[in-house]
Amino acid sequence: MKDKFLIILFILVLLFFQNATGQTKVRGMVKDAETGEPLPFVNVSFKGTTVGVITDFNGKYFLETKKPVDSVVFSYVGYQRESFSIQSNTFQIINTSLQPSSVQLQEVVVVPGENPAHVLLRKIDKNRKRNNIERYDTYSYEVYNKMEIDISNVDENFRKNRLFKQFQFVFDYVDTSAVTGKSYLPVFITETLSDFYFQKSPKKEKEVIHGSNISGVKNEKISEFTGQMYLKVNIYENFMSIFGKGFVSPIASFGKLYYKYYLVDSSYIDNSWCYQVSFQPKRKQDPTFTGDFWVHDTTYAIKKVNIRIAEDANINFVNDLYAEMDYQKVQDSLWFLKREHYFIDFNIADKTSGIFGRKTTSYRDVKLNIDIPEGFFNPQVAQETITKDSVNEKTTDFWQGKRHEILTEKESNIYQMVDSIKQVPVFRTWVDVINTLITGHYVVGFWEIGPYYKLYSFNAIEGHRFRFGGRTSNDFSTKVMFTGHVAYGEKDDRFKGALGMIYMLNKNPRRSAGFNIKHDMEQLGISQNAFTQDNILASFLRRTYNKKLTMVNEAGVFYEHEWYQGFSNTLSINTRRIFGTEYVPFQTVNNADTATLSQVSSTEIKLNTRFAYNEKFLMGEFERVSLGTKYPILNLNFIIGLPNVLKSTHEYYKLHMSIDHKFNINPFGRFRYIVDAGYYFGTAPYPLLQIHEGNETYAYDDYAFNMMNYYEFVSDRYISVLAEHHFDGFFLNRIPLFRKLKWREVIAAKALIGRVSERNRDAMIFPDNLRGLKEPYIEASAGIENILKLFRIDAMWRLTYLDKPDDVENFTKIPKFGIRAQLKVEF
Repeated sequence: MKDKFLIILFILVLLFFQNATGQTKVRGMVKDAETGEPLPFVNVSFKGTTVGVITDFNGKYFLETKKPVDSVVFSYVGYQRESFSIQSNTFQIINTSLQPSSVQLQEVVVVPGENPAHVLLRKIDKNRKRNNIERYDTYSYEVYNKMEIDISNVDENFRKNRLFKQFQFVFDYVDTSAVTGKSYLPVFITETLSDFYFQKSPKKEKEVIHGSNISGVKNEKISEFTGQMYLKVNIYENFMSIFGKGFVSPIASFGKLYYKYYLVDSSYIDNSWCYQVSFQPKRKQDPTFTGDFWVHDTTYAIKKVNIRIAEDANINFVNDLYAEMDYQKVQDSLWFLKREHYFIDFNIADKTSGIFGRKTTSYRDVKLNIDIPEGFFNPQVAQETITKDSVNEKTTDFWQGKRHEILTEKESNIYQMVDSIKQVPVFRTWVDVINTLITGHYVVGFWEIGPYYKLYSFNAIEGHRFRFGGRTSNDFSTKVMFTGHVAYGEKDDRFKGALGMIYMLNKNPRRSAGFNIKHDMEQLGISQNAFTQDNILASFLRRTYNKKLTMVNEAGVFYEHEWYQGFSNTLSINTRRIFGTEYVPFQTVNNADTATLSQVSSTEIKLNTRFAYNEKFLMGEFERVSLGTKYPILNLNFIIGLPNVLKSTHEYYKLHMSIDHKFNINPFGRFRYIVDAGYYFGTAPYPLLQIHEGNETYAYDDYAFNMMNYYEFVSDRYISVLAEHHFDGFFLNRIPLFRKLKWREVIAAKALIGRVSERNRDAMIFPDNLRGLKEPYIEASAGIENILKLFRIDAMWRLTYLDKPDDVENFTKIPKFGIRAQLKVEF
């Protein structure tokens, strides 16, 4: 079975009132006793401690502490001081109304002048580079990360659900969040201790993970994702990346365009005089925060900051995000992070169960401008994570000595609770069900049956198609995996099938070898992203009665060699026989006579080179999912068509290159472009040339021409360009009628230029619908995404080749306008 880490978390979301001990949590609202209006900037603190906050612009507050406390104090200039007794180690809601004081003030003369907060912002900006850690050539530190995942909105209804009858013991661990006031159940916790190193030029980052303690999971690859490398925010950058979206930093150089600022207090913090500035967004749904920060009066460095994502920010599935960052002075020259804490409330819909994510990071032993020996950094990658031997096997004594802060009783109990859940028999059943939904395969011992969405489909050639297949499971082997299927079409009355194997020689860096054999129907000229023809969704989403499927026999072997993460070569040898049909005939002309061929055969050697600088992956035993990179992804292919090998008939060579690049253009959203180009040398019939990727479904395909039919254009030299911009609601967020819908705008254009040489045009007669390009093919679209947080819908226009050729009588209808939809889930 594939990696169960995410599956376990997903099950626990489905599963879920006593309070755990160890923390005192208070939240509430403060109002004016006479007017009933909320009071912002009220100081709220635990008596006898330095733990305190100010109320936000709606008069709300929350605070928590591990220290023993018995009172919470409210104070505000012009109002009477209030104090309330509280019970330690519990969650309480305290709402209060402050009485205006009777002190008479002397006459005050108000004169116009600059907002003092703006003066501080100007000085912060002037000293930005000096206070930014990345101005140093090198630095290092020890970092301790603690992450926790909780199930939120846990209530009594969960207890009564018979599905959770065997999990009643988990309700003993339920607690309440001071940030949101929601009840929650902790289900996962991880601790990681690392050393982190940075070099400015050339930019290099390296993390060495010495210890990782993960509840219920022993996987070194997961340990890498719980370290420091993947979870970093820099307050001094103008934009802070939150789930791939650029949020405007409260101290951005242009912050006054997005925020209102207020100077609310000044005080000594750690023997340094600081000013407190509070801020709130100017406009609704801008990617901004509310909160406050403390700035040092001499260096104008940030001493402390509290931020909370704006309530109406256009981001999906995130109900709330709160962060605290505390800085300390290092070597009398820099204010460096001492501790940061993040709290995120994920939820698909209000008042339903969701997920709380918490991350606490603390820093020690910070060293600036250190000497780093030559060869310490890997010259081939910008970021590197190394896990030491036995990283997941550290003893209790190790963690007691190395933790930067002790675990609460609640946190310590999570490890025991997760182990107890895994012992419940019904847990195995839930794992199987969720695994099937996610992977498409159902595990039966050494075999995984599926995918379920290919068990039945239908098309014009095969009619009703039935397929049974699967792959070997991890219980069979984690080194070798066999795949295969058999299929039958009731209309063509033919059996089909395939068999394949992959053998993992090494997993990091990835080295694998394998083979594949296939006798099955195939649609030539579809993109890498398209639904395969035996996917049930492809059957329902077709917009034409497609008879252009062809039978293909194929056999091949491959070897994949990853030199280092992000750079790999794959060498493959494939032989293919493509069989003609009455709808896709293979005809040649010889001395004015037309001959019909039953098949076209080819044998190819292909060398692929893939380079994706700083690309990260989520690894399984055999498969891996790219987490992307901010740099361009380059693919180069060199293909040799061998004549007279396994009945192949043509000699040709092909060069192919593609570039795929996505990047943010804050605050205007995200831009993506794809450039694809190829050139054929030699002679080959049209089935072996570039049949350009069409799309005859209602599904939007990123990699295809969505207004082009199958078998419409072919080239032996070509270049295509996709340009797409996602505005992320930049315009619609400013229209009151649409603002609450949180729709997002997207525009795109695709263009293709290509030619077919006379030698290749004469190699085989083109079918009626197929032709070469004489002028550019262009299509454009404008759409709305994030509809119901799930869908993207585009209006598509075909701008060239709008009329069918005069000399072709049965030419397929050309779509000039169309609507395409895509299921798209993102933050």
